[in-house]
Amino acid sequence: MNFTRWSARLPGTQRRAAARTDRGSVPAARGEYERQPDPAPDGVPSLEDLSVREILGELPALVALVYGPEHRLAYVNDAYAAAFGPRTAGTPAADSCPELAELGLLPLLDQVLRSGKPRTVRSRKVHVRGRSDRRQDGPDRQDRQDRQDGPDRHDGPDKPDRPETGEGSYTVTCTPVRCAGSGGVLIFAADVTDHAEAAERLRTSERRHRQTAVTLQRSLLPQELEQPDDLRVAATYQPGGKDAAVGGDWYDVITLGAGRTALVIGDVMGRGVRAAAVMGQLRTAVRAYARLDLPPHEVLQLLDGLAAEIDASQIATCVYAVHDPDEGRLVYASAGHLPILVRDEDGAVARAADPTGPPLGTGGWQHTSGSIALPPGSTAVLYTDGLVERRGEDIDEGIESLERALAGAKGSPQIVCDRLIRSLGVTADHDDDVAVLVLQYPARTGPDAELFHNAALDLLGGVEAAPRARAFASGVLSSWRFPVELRDLGVLATSELVANSLQHGTPPMRLRLRRTDRRLIIEVTDGDDHLPRRRRAEPADEAGRGISIVATIASSWGSRRTLGGGKAVWCEFALPR
Repeated sequence: MNFTRWSARLPGTQRRAAARTDRGSVPAARGEYERQPDPAPDGVPSLEDLSVREILGELPALVALVYGPEHRLAYVNDAYAAAFGPRTAGTPAADSCPELAELGLLPLLDQVLRSGKPRTVRSRKVHVRGRSDRRQDGPDRQDRQDRQDGPDRHDGPDKPDRPETGEGSYTVTCTPVRCAGSGGVLIFAADVTDHAEAAERLRTSERRHRQTAVTLQRSLLPQELEQPDDLRVAATYQPGGKDAAVGGDWYDVITLGAGRTALVIGDVMGRGVRAAAVMGQLRTAVRAYARLDLPPHEVLQLLDGLAAEIDASQIATCVYAVHDPDEGRLVYASAGHLPILVRDEDGAVARAADPTGPPLGTGGWQHTSGSIALPPGSTAVLYTDGLVERRGEDIDEGIESLERALAGAKGSPQIVCDRLIRSLGVTADHDDDVAVLVLQYPARTGPDAELFHNAALDLLGGVEAAPRARAFASGVLSSWRFPVELRDLGVLATSELVANSLQHGTPPMRLRLRRTDRRLIIEVTDGDDHLPRRRRAEPADEAGRGISIVATIASSWGSRRTLGGGKAVWCEFALPR
């Protein structure tokens, strides 16, 4: 195809050729190599035909032009004058445009003038004419008032309208321009009030939602921790910062009876009210399962199935531990949770080893129990990942930092909690929830040690062991200087528990008496794993009343299966204050 012949048919081609002929073969010196603007197509106005003043005047955005080092006002468009009132040209902006100072633009104008680069500030608030309570209260209120007043109502001579003001939000761009032979700045302000108010409403809604979740979270946590006889316990919960959604961290302390205590801490993965609600259900379930006095791994096994039923899409980590002062150990099971740390009396810190199973709600896993030594004078810490997990760091580094902090943390459990929180850099703006549970097993010395005693007797020889057990209990309770009434009740409970074990249990059998500063504990163990239950004995029955008698005279009683096989049956008597 002949491109020259074809291109001659394009609109404007012949006109441009004629223009070149009229100018002659030698172009003007000034425009010889200048690029000439292409003429607009037929019927379309050229940009040169449009007035800049008219364009700026029709814009809904606020436009102002200042020039010179004093930023004297050269021009404002109609929208600007409607928003802030008419302005006098030639006056310094600092004197005639207080709105620029309110927007914080005067220093910005200096920067733009010096650097020659545009600058933008976003969503700045300023008082604007024409924004009144009509905008805040809605048009309906004003319309109702107008209808009540009526069109013919006159309260007096007409008064000049006084412009009402309100706050507006603007995003302002300052662009350097050449103006009157000197440097100038074009100020362009876009009204983003609706967007800013919508964003503020969203932030308010999110704050309200977060506050609801925090309130729910705190209401589901124990308002006051149970304080076991042998342990000192404290806990701390700190929600994430204002920009972090509330998670599902939780903890609890549950007295199981016979001096044993369950300690539990967990973290529901997820954020918001839903995570807090799931956490509350799991915490309630743990307390119910703990009353069964099951081994830790069996409690987690039950929780695993329940978590899947509550919400299959949410999983949770948890560690459940039981402390028995007669064993001096923490027996625990973990479902995907971080390891327990124990600091001994000399300051050495040990980390609980495996077993650790998968988180709750995953199913298909048989949890197992482990143990870690907790001798007198030691401190144990249970915690959630918010305490040790940091972005860009391995979580093991955080656990090592916690170990170092625990090694030097002394004082009461609450003091240890606070020190660990500070040492790990947890502040009010932390990006995750943090829960910490600290327990101490104090070493009893001096007068305090006189309030804690243990005594045990192996039950050998069949039925003749019963009178030996009664004599042993009577002698021990007398040496502990109990009142006569309490001593007699203790001997009666011992007789019934031993008789029940001799009749229904198997060797080996053992009687254990224990006193604390608050209660007397009587416990009998044997090799049979069938748990007794309280039942109503008929008048003609010759047996079946032993457990009923114990339940009637004691403050509480219970039974559990022991880890090595067999069972333990116990009762407690509260000591007089």
